[in-house]
This record gives sequence, structure tokens and C-alpha cells, in this order.
Amino acid sequence: MRTLLLAVFAMLALACVSLLVGVTHMPVWAMLSGHDDGHAARILAISRIPRTMALILAGASMAIAGLIMQMMIRNRFAEPTTSGTVEAASLGLLTVTIMAPDLPVMGKMLVAAAFALAGTLLFVRLLRLVPLRDPLMVPLLGIMLGGVIHAVATFIAYRFDLLQSLLAWTMGDFSGVLRGRYELLWVGGLLAAVAWIAADRFTVAGLGRDFTTNLGLNYKRVLALGLVIVSMVTSAVVVTVGMIPFLGLIVPNVVSLTVGDNMRRAVPWVAVLGAIFVLSCDILGRIIREPYEIPLGTVVGVVGSAMFLWLVLRKRSHAA
Repeated sequence: MRTLLLAVFAMLALACVSLLVGVTHMPVWAMLSGHDDGHAARILAISRIPRTMALILAGASMAIAGLIMQMMIRNRFAEPTTSGTVEAASLGLLTVTIMAPDLPVMGKMLVAAAFALAGTLLFVRLLRLVPLRDPLMVPLLGIMLGGVIHAVATFIAYRFDLLQSLLAWTMGDFSGVLRGRYELLWVGGLLAAVAWIAADRFTVAGLGRDFTTNLGLNYKRVLALGLVIVSMVTSAVVVTVGMIPFLGLIVPNVVSLTVGDNMRRAVPWVAVLGAIFVLSCDILGRIIREPYEIPLGTVVGVVGSAMFLWLVLRKRSHAA
């Protein structure tokens, strides 16, 4: 518990740094002493605080979504960006943009969530049809499925002149987050809380269908609840800020190395470390080429891919 509190303090410290980093200088002493004309306070309220809250909510919820998917699929390399879930959500958002462009944001998120759920169920179905003897075949199959879905989405976007919009949905970017444009991410935070409440059921379901049934739980209902949470969280993040690659893969694996596979204990750690990871990458992307900004998806993709390779090589060395 003490270590977790230290991690929470580290997250809050990074959040404070995130509030102060940016093109516009924030005169902290002037604001505290009351000599500020109100300009800095307006920037904080309209831009900096919403962006920091969006980073925390997106990082925590996507990391928990990755943890749920790993428990349900029973594979440490499964997460929304390695199972076609994110690509399916992008295809759903593209479809609703073409067919119902005036639909409210919540409606677009629900359509994207339905597509994400369908893509995830297709991925689960493929896992049952294809004999997988190597754990690394699971993310490989998911990446292939995601590539096919993305190719279809790219063709449709090209025909309707929406390639730029599709690129924005597949590239995590928080530079446009303002007050009134991030509140949908609170849905992800609420679903993360639901995941923590149902953590024991997910832990049991991760042991297999037969074991879950023997304990008196309905395996299909637990699986459906987990996949719905993953789809809703993924669609909320994609609709608001775009895709954040490898987040749901890296953070749960790092937590499992120290905390273990008990989801009740792992969820708080995954949420806090997911927020810390996203905040750190966002701050790094804002200061590398200041005053310009590198999108968060690019920074997370570089760091996450390196850590993914480390996890693969570590898995291989342990198997040998």
C-alpha cells in the first residue's frame, strides 16, 4: 500500500508538471500572489487542466482494458491494438461519419463501440479456429486482422475523401483537447471502476471455461462483460484523442511481474502506472522539439515497441 501511495504521488507530480509545460509561459508565482491578470488562469481552465485529466483518464482506462483482454484471451500479448479492436472502432467511427455525420458524440462512440465489439468477437472466433501453439501467434493474428480492417477503412476513407480524419483517429494526439472536448473519457473512467468491482470474476474467468463453470460462474457472461468494457473504453479513447498503441500491453505486463495475476490487486497499479506512462510520454513529446509538439501516439509507439520487443525476448529466454 505504501508503494502504491508513492506511485499516486508520482502521478500527481507529473500532472502538475503537465500543467506547466507548454508554449504559453505559466507564471506560477504571479497566479499564487494574485498579480496575474487572469490570462494564465483561463489557459489552465480551458486547456491545461482538461488535457491533463484526459491523459490520466485515457492512460488508466486503456491500461485496464488491456489487462481485461489479457485475462479473457489468456495471453499476455493481447490488447486492443494487437487484436483489431482499435481498427474496428476506427472503421465504425468512419462509417457513422459518412452515414450520420450529425449524430451526437455519444452516439458516434456507441457505434464505434459496436464495431469494436464485433472486431474483438471476430478475433476471439479466429483464435478458436486456428490452432495456436506459440503464444506469440496471438498478437500476430490480431495484428493481421487489424491490418485487414485498416485496409478496408483506408479504401472507404479514400473514396469519401476522409483519409485525414482516419489518420487523426489512428494517431493519439492530445494537442486539441480543450474543455468540453474530453468529457467522454469519463465513461472510460467509470468502466474502469466497474472492472475493479468485477475483478474477482475476471480473475476466475482467466483460469478457463471449465474452472469458471465449476465455481458456479457463467463464463459467457463474464467474457461478454469484459469484452463490452474493452470495446467501450477503446471507442471512447479513439473518438476523443485517437489510438494509443501498446499501452494496454506494456503496463499490465510490467505490473504482473511484481503484483502477480490477481486482478483485484493489479487494477489500481495498472491504472496508476498507465496514467504515469502516458503523462511521461506526453511531457517528453512536448519538450523534445519545443515549441513544437510530437503526438503522444508517436512517442508511446516508439517506447512501447521497444518494451514489446523486450517482453518478447524475455519470454523467449525464459522458454529456452
